[in-house]
This record gives sequence, structure tokens and C-alpha cells, in this order.
Amino acid sequence: MLELNVELPLFGFTLRLGVRLAAPVTVVMGPSGAGKTSLLETVAGLRPKTRGRIALTERVLLDSSQGLCLPPEARRVGYVPQDAGLFPHLSALENVRFGARGRTALVENAIETLEIQATLGRRPASLSGGEQQRVALARALASEPALLLLDEPLAALDARLRERVLPYLLRIREQWRIPVLYVTHNVGEALALGGEVLVLEAGRAAAQGAPLDLLAARSLAAAGQEGLENLLAGRIQGHAPAAGVTRVELDSGQLLSVPLLESRALQAPVTLSVRAEDVLLATVEPHGLSARNVLPASVLSCTRVGHDVLVRCGVSAGTPWLVRLTPGAVADLRLEPGARVWLAVKSHSIRVV
Repeated sequence: MLELNVELPLFGFTLRLGVRLAAPVTVVMGPSGAGKTSLLETVAGLRPKTRGRIALTERVLLDSSQGLCLPPEARRVGYVPQDAGLFPHLSALENVRFGARGRTALVENAIETLEIQATLGRRPASLSGGEQQRVALARALASEPALLLLDEPLAALDARLRERVLPYLLRIREQWRIPVLYVTHNVGEALALGGEVLVLEAGRAAAQGAPLDLLAARSLAAAGQEGLENLLAGRIQGHAPAAGVTRVELDSGQLLSVPLLESRALQAPVTLSVRAEDVLLATVEPHGLSARNVLPASVLSCTRVGHDVLVRCGVSAGTPWLVRLTPGAVADLRLEPGARVWLAVKSHSIRVV
């Protein structure tokens, strides 16, 4: 539980928040200049003019009324800024070791989680943007933080690199169990990572709640026009070279056919990505399709997002699927919560990230 009751004068307005954040990952969203980065810097102890109270579970980081203000190095907060913030004169390994205070096991675990073994002898200038972000994340983890602050860690990466780095963020969430404040403009990242979204506008909390519940909010409508995708965890079950596909069993039990991945070992974990607009939806079971994947589902909700409608569908006991449709299609198909539907996806519409 992170408790924030703070004030910080900024240019043009005052950051003024009184919130409790209990989700494993809280995504902070809002327009540019709303105070998102300033909020992370406040929690990290980098804004000395902050007044109020900050507490992480029962540990107080700031209490102005008591004259208490822990310095950044005493807060046990791992902070990854937008530009990764690596030391250019140190190798990747030296960057990860920085701040670890000799905790070799933590360093090794962080390196293994982010899979950066091949970069350890190189300096940041020779690393790709995705590699730099993974090294920065490993350095933050190796400091044994009680809270992780991530400021748009994927914003500077192109779509291909974002797809490569996002699974590592999911891995951190599942394996390290560290609470995270995650700043982003990307609704897809919020849906994939966040248990809760905090929307800032001019330094105030404009909304707080589950990501899907806030997609229709005015402040997120524009962001919802892009970046919506389904992220599905699974394992390689088999290869069919003659058919040109690999079979993946999702954690929820469904089998999907994806483009052939013969280099992946059987039972190797994978994360699949399917854009919401690449999923076809039918109200009768389809036959004779070229799409290799057809899944029975039921409609859970229909949410207007910008000019489109985001239909959330339950598939067995797994993660709900997101389908982007036009309002006309929703009306013609008479979609409403509880309706029985089928989802169809071509193998080549599924990316392995």
C-alpha cells in the first residue's frame, strides 16, 4: 500500500494528491505536463520542496509535520527515468552492480530475469534502446527496492523493441512481486500491466480505477485510439512444419496456432500479442475460414473508446480478450453482456513477443 498526501508547487499549478494505491502495478496516465514525472520524483525523494506525507506500507518516507524526509538513498525506491539513466563510463554489468552493495545473488537474479548476459561487457553507447532499458531495469531490481518507479520505459522504443521489452516487465511483475508505479501514455501497456490506473490532470487525480473502467474517460479517449492489444502467456506445445505453424497452449488451456517457431524448444514459455482490431467476432460458429484459431467466448462488456467500441470477451477461465469494432458492427450483431460469440484470429495476426 502506497499512501500519498502531498503538495508540490510546479510551473503553472500545484501537484496536490491524496490517494491510496494498493494494486501490484498502478499505471499513471494523463496528458503531457499533468505532473506524472513530478509524482515519481516526489516519491523517489528528488523534489525537496514536497510537503505532506508519503508512506509505503508502514514505512514513512516523508512526513513534513514531523520534520521527517528520508533522502533518496534511504527510501529503497528503484527509479528508471525515461532515458534509462545509465552511467556512460560503466559497462552494463557495472551499471547493474551499482547500488547493489555487494548483493551478488540479487545482481545475478536481475541479470537472469532481464536476459542481458550478452550485454554485460559493453557500455551503454553500444547498446540498443531495448537493451539499455533492460539494463536499467536490472540495475533497479538489483538495488532490492521496496517500490519500483518506471517513467515511460517503452516510450522511446519503436514498436518492434516495445514488443521485445514488454514481456520482461510482465516477468518482473510476476516474479519479483514489487509494487510498481508505471507512467505511460499507452493504453495497451496499461491494460497489460496495470491492476489500477491513476489519471492525472493539472496535478490532480482526475480518475482512479481499473484500466477497462476508465477507457471511456475523456482524458484517455484519445490514447485509446491506438495500442490496444491482447497479451497472452503460454508454452510451446509442438511444431507442424508442413502446416507452417507452431502450437501454443495458453496458461488458460486454449491452443493457438502461430507462425512456425522451430527454434523454440518444447515447453518454452512465450508471450503472444494480438491487436484488438485483428480479432474477428461472429455470433454464429464460423466454418470454412482461413483463420486457424476459433475460440468460443461470451461478451463481458462493450465500452466506447473514441470512434470505436472495445468489446471485452471472456474465453474459458483465461484472460479476457479485447476486440475493437465499429459502433455499427456492435449494433448489427446486437452485442451486449452475456451474448455468446466466437473469436477468430489468423495465425499471422499473432506475434510472439
